[in-house]
Amino acid sequence: MSFADRVDAGRRLARRLAHLRGTDVVVLGLPRGGVPVAFEVAQALDAPLDVMVIRRLDAPFQAELVMGAVAENGVR
Repeated sequence: MSFADRVDAGRRLARRLAHLRGTDVVVLGLPRGGVPVAFEVAQALDAPLDVMVIRRLDAPFQAELVMGAVAENGVR
């Protein structure tokens, strides 16, 4: 599946998550592209948006492979 841009991706995702509108949800966006997607979802669901700042953990010897992430307070 391809998207025109991150706004398009967020709007399509929001349509799939429409059943969550009016429920107790918070939309989390990750930096480096996830925030514009999360913004569209939060707006469509009328839900609060928060940003979670993370540091990715790359796999040794394979820079393009991410094996995890570390967030605030050492959460992995």
